[in-house]
Amino acid sequence: MVPSSRAILLVDDNPAVSRAMEIAFRMAGHRLDTANGPEEAYSCLARRRYDAILLDMNFSTGESSGREGLACLARIVADDPAACVVVITAHSGIRIAVAAMQAGARDFAMKPWRNAELVAKVEAAIARGAPAPPGMQAAPSADLMAEPPRLLGDSAAMQALRTLVHRIGPTPASVTITGPSGSGRTLAALAIHAASPHADTAPARIDLRDEAAWQRLDDAGGTAILRHPDRLDGVAQARLLDRIPTALRCIAIADAIAPIVPALYRRLATVEVAMPPLADRQDDAVLLARHFARIAAARFGKPQGRLTGAAEAAIHTARWPDEVRGLALAIERAVLLSGDGTVDAAALALPAMPTAVQTAGAAIGTGTPDANFDLTDAEKTMIEAALREHRHNVSHAAAALGLSRGALYRRMARYGL
Repeated sequence: MVPSSRAILLVDDNPAVSRAMEIAFRMAGHRLDTANGPEEAYSCLARRRYDAILLDMNFSTGESSGREGLACLARIVADDPAACVVVITAHSGIRIAVAAMQAGARDFAMKPWRNAELVAKVEAAIARGAPAPPGMQAAPSADLMAEPPRLLGDSAAMQALRTLVHRIGPTPASVTITGPSGSGRTLAALAIHAASPHADTAPARIDLRDEAAWQRLDDAGGTAILRHPDRLDGVAQARLLDRIPTALRCIAIADAIAPIVPALYRRLATVEVAMPPLADRQDDAVLLARHFARIAAARFGKPQGRLTGAAEAAIHTARWPDEVRGLALAIERAVLLSGDGTVDAAALALPAMPTAVQTAGAAIGTGTPDANFDLTDAEKTMIEAALREHRHNVSHAAAALGLSRGALYRRMARYGL
C-alpha cells in the first residue's frame, strides 16, 4: 500500500502544467516540487530525495525529439539507479517512451492525461519499486540521507568525474581523492560511497590528524572516509597501515599523493581521483551559484533566489579563494542580505572576496582616476550584463554594480558602451 504522502518532483518548463499538477497531487495528499528544466532538476535532487520524478521529454522551443529528456533521464539514473522516473510524452511520442523505458524509466504517461489517472500511475510506479543493480543494496531512504551526494556541473571535467565515480563506486577499490580544499572532495567521496554496496550504511569519517579518532577504525565496517593521510609522518603512516582492517574500503582525502609512503599508497589509492578546481570548470560556477541561491532562499525564507546578469558575469570571471565552498558562502550571504532574494554584482563585491573583478569594482567605487585604473575584459562584461539586466537604465545598473552614475558613465565611455 502506498503511504498517504509522497514527495514528487515535476520537471517541466510549462508553468501552467506545473500549477495544475501541483494542485492535483496536493489534493491526492502528496507534495509536488517543480523544476523548469534539467539544471534546476539536478539542483532539486541534490537538496533532497524524491519518491518519484515526473519528467517531460522536451524543454527547448520547437524541440520534439526527446533528446533533452533522455539525456536528463540518463544522468538521473546514473546518479541513482533506483530512481523512480515516470516520463511524460505526447501521443505521437511512443518511440520516445519506449526509449525512456529502456533507459531506466519506470513508467510513462501520454499527453493529455487525466489527473486522477496520472496520480494513480505515479503511486503504482512507487509501489512497484525497482530491484537494486547486482551487488548493490537499494538506495538509502530519505530519512537516512536527506541531501543526496550529487556532483553538479556540466563542464567536461565534471562529466568525466561523474563517469569515473559511477564506474568505481560499485567496486571495493580504495580511492584517494586530491584537489584544492573546498573543491568538493568530501562530496565526491560520499558520491562514491553512495554508489557502493554499502550505501545503506553511513561511512565512518575519520580525521587522521586526531590520533584518538583512529580507534574508530577498529569497529569500522563497509566504508571509511580518511582525511589527511598525507599529513602524517612516515612512522604514523606505517602504524595506520597496520591499523586498517583488511575488509574495510577506504576513501582517502589528501592534498597531494606524493607525501604518502608507497606501502600506504598501495592500500589507499587503487584509484586516484582528482577534483578539478573551479577555475577549470567553465560555466559551472554560475550553475553552482544558482543552486546555492535556491538553497539559501529556502533556508532564510526568502523568495526564490535569482542572480542578475551582472552578478553571473562577475561569478563567471571571479577566482574564488576557497573554491566551491567560498562561492557558496558568498551567495548565501548575498541572498540573506537581499530584500527580495535577488543577488546583484554589488552584493558580491565584498572584502572577503579578493578577485580581479572585485578589485576593479572597488577601484571604480572609490573614484580612482582613470589613468590609475587597470581596465579588464571582466569589468566590461559585468557592465554590459548590468545594462541589459536593467534595460539600459544607468541609475539602476550603477546601483546594481555598486557604483555612482558618474563612475558608470566614465566606464561606459571608456568601453564605447
